[in-house]
Amino acid sequence: MAKTSKVFELKTELELYDKAVDLVDGLQRLGKTMPYTASNTHMFSILTKDGRLGIRLSKESREVFNKDKEVKVFKNYGATMREYVEIPAQMLQNSKLVADLLQQAWNYVNELPPRKDKKK
Repeated sequence: MAKTSKVFELKTELELYDKAVDLVDGLQRLGKTMPYTASNTHMFSILTKDGRLGIRLSKESREVFNKDKEVKVFKNYGATMREYVEIPAQMLQNSKLVADLLQQAWNYVNELPPRKDKKK
């Protein structure tokens, strides 16, 4: 089971997020104040402090996801996060569906080339 954060205020959303993460073999939730998942130098999901979950998906997966749902553009701190879909609050209750989206996101970022460090 992923660690619960003492700093994070929205316990229910965090518990639902952790439950979905735990359903994906080998996946680990990171972050104490801003829970997220990352692999291959790319973040692919984030749970904001106001309880919104964003998951990064490939173009094809986003099109399938957007087909059946009215999806908002995912923004965090006012910035639009490209390739991310905002998971509706009621969908967060479906841990298996969220776990499937996390698996798709994980597969997607592992196909991307690792990001190179920016030199100062």
